Amino acid sequence: MNKKRILIVDDDMACARILKTGLENTGTYEVRTEHRATNALPAAREFGPDMILLDVCMIDGDGGDVAFALRNNKQLQNIPIAFLTSIISEHEAQNGDARRGPFPFLAKPARLERVISCIEKHTETLGSESRVSTERTSS
Repeated sequence: MNKKRILIVDDDMACARILKTGLENTGTYEVRTEHRATNALPAAREFGPDMILLDVCMIDGDGGDVAFALRNNKQLQNIPIAFLTSIISEHEAQNGDARRGPFPFLAKPARLERVISCIEKHTETLGSESRVSTERTSS
């Protein structure tokens, strides 16, 4: 069974570590974390995630700007994104009241079952064409 690849971009290292550990402990996900917004695009190109969990407010950049850059990159534009944020309540996130464009929000601290539900909902119809190729070519 191929594990789904999840990229977490969050400058809150504790939050990212907890999510990474929880997801990996299910045996269903391979998770990479990045703690700087400026590393999000290179990490996505290299890792080839099936989904990106993206913090809204980071010290070195805005999650909305990162999402915009991802959507404008032909190689990365089809990867589903969900925002992680502490600026909304879990109730708002659960009811779908909070969205930034097409992107759903997960309230921080994010409950693992809600994160898994979001990942499964947004990756269930993905084919292999959505994953970024991480194969290295020989010279």
